[in-house]
Amino acid sequence: MMRRLVFVLIFIASTLFAQAQKLYDETADWKQQVETALQSAQRQNKHLLVQFGGNWCKWCLRFNEFVNSDAEIKQLVDSNFVVLHLDYKKDEQLLSFTDFADRFGFPVLIIYDKQGRRLHTQSTDLLEKGESYDKEKVLRVFKNWTPDAVSGKLRRK
Repeated sequence: MMRRLVFVLIFIASTLFAQAQKLYDETADWKQQVETALQSAQRQNKHLLVQFGGNWCKWCLRFNEFVNSDAEIKQLVDSNFVVLHLDYKKDEQLLSFTDFADRFGFPVLIIYDKQGRRLHTQSTDLLEKGESYDKEKVLRVFKNWTPDAVSGKLRRK
């Protein structure tokens, strides 16, 4: 009896932990998420970085972990982008908003300016290296699409 109880408690705890680890909010109103993120980008004078994917996508979770575990990449992203993990749904308006980015596979990175104009869509399979991502390629994408880079302030002379 005691073994069963311990097993049930471990199962419940692991289920709760797994639910707490959800990167993508599967029940959220995506339009509200985008509106809130764009308002934040406007206030902070940043771009909006949408990571389009889902909790079911191991590469989506892996990319998030890669970005957040590397101090240089994390600092670059935090300084220049408002990040939104947008859950993939078969919703025509959502797919239209992303310019049907699901065609690239997941995750897909979509960068919008603070007014909501799409600037760039990046297929992340081009950034992969083995079972992870290539730091230099990831940095290059983020550096090329910061507000300063897009405005011309970082132009090479």
